[in-house]
Amino acid sequence: MPRWFNVAGPCAPERNYMVAVTRRLPRVRRLIEQQPTSSSTRRVRSARRPHSSRSRELTAEGRFTAALLSLEVGAAFPEDTGAAELAILDAWRGAARARLPDELQPPPWPESAPGRRLGAALQAWSRASSRPLVLFLDEIDALAGEVLISVLRQLRDGYPSRPGDFPWALALVGLRDVRDYKVSQGDSRRVLGTASPFNIKDRSLTLRNFTPEEVAELYAQHTTDTGQSFTPEAWARAFELTQGQPWLVNALGKAGHPPRQPRRAPPRGASAADHRPDPRRGGAAAGLCRRPPLCPGSRAGPGAVVW
Repeated sequence: MPRWFNVAGPCAPERNYMVAVTRRLPRVRRLIEQQPTSSSTRRVRSARRPHSSRSRELTAEGRFTAALLSLEVGAAFPEDTGAAELAILDAWRGAARARLPDELQPPPWPESAPGRRLGAALQAWSRASSRPLVLFLDEIDALAGEVLISVLRQLRDGYPSRPGDFPWALALVGLRDVRDYKVSQGDSRRVLGTASPFNIKDRSLTLRNFTPEEVAELYAQHTTDTGQSFTPEAWARAFELTQGQPWLVNALGKAGHPPRQPRRAPPRGASAADHRPDPRRGGAAAGLCRRPPLCPGSRAGPGAVVW
C-alpha cells in the first residue's frame, strides 16, 4: 500500500511518512516508567497526533495497555457534567474497539453518579486490565467550566489508588499547560492560573518541531517509496519556510507531490517548496496562506499535554 504525506488526523506507519515521536519527546518513556501524572505540550496544528503512534508502540511491546482517547465530545455539554461524561465514555469505548485487541478491551463501564463516571470507569478498567494501563487523554483543553473542573478532580481523586485501581500513567494532551486551561467557554482571560485542582502533575514537556535532518528524513521516505528524489536545496528551503512545524512540512510535501505521482518523476528542487497551488483548486499549500498564524515565518505557539 503506498504511503503519503499526512495533514489530517493521526498518522499510521503503514500509510504515512513519519518521524519517530520518541526522538521528539525523549523523556516520555522515563516518565511512564515512574508512574507519573505529568504535563507536556505539543505544537499547534501538528495534525499528526504523535501520541497515537506512541500508544501503539507501547501496547505492541507487551508490557502496557496504552491508548489515545479523546475528551473533545464532552465540550458539547458545557453545563451538564453528567451528559459530558456519558458522551466521553461512549467515545472511549469506540476508540478502544478500534485501537486495542480483544483481550485488552475495557470492561463494561460501571454505573456511577454524575461527576464520578470517568473516575469509576478508569478504576474498573485498571482493575480488569492484565497489564498496567497508560492513557493519553487528548483535547483536554476543549473542556471548560464545571466539566473541566470535574474531570481534573476525578483524575486527582484516583491518583493515590495507582496502579492497581487507577491507570499507571496519564497524559492530558492539548495545546496549553494545565495552568492555562480556561475556566469558562468563550473567555480566554479566565484561566485556572494554578495547577490546583490538579496539583499532581509531574512536569510539562514540549513536543518540539522537526530538525532540518528530520525534514530530510521524512522526505527521503517519499524517495524510497516513489523513486522521486529531493535535492538538498529543497530540504533546506522546506525547513526555512516551515521551521520544522510538522503540519507545514507535510503540507509542503503533499503540495509538491500529489497522489499518483509517476515513479520516475524528476528530482524536486528548492523551487518546489515555494510552490503555492491556486486556493480555488484546493491545493494543500494554499491552506498555508489562508492560515496567517501558521504561515511560513510565523511561530507556532506551544500547546499542552498532561501526564
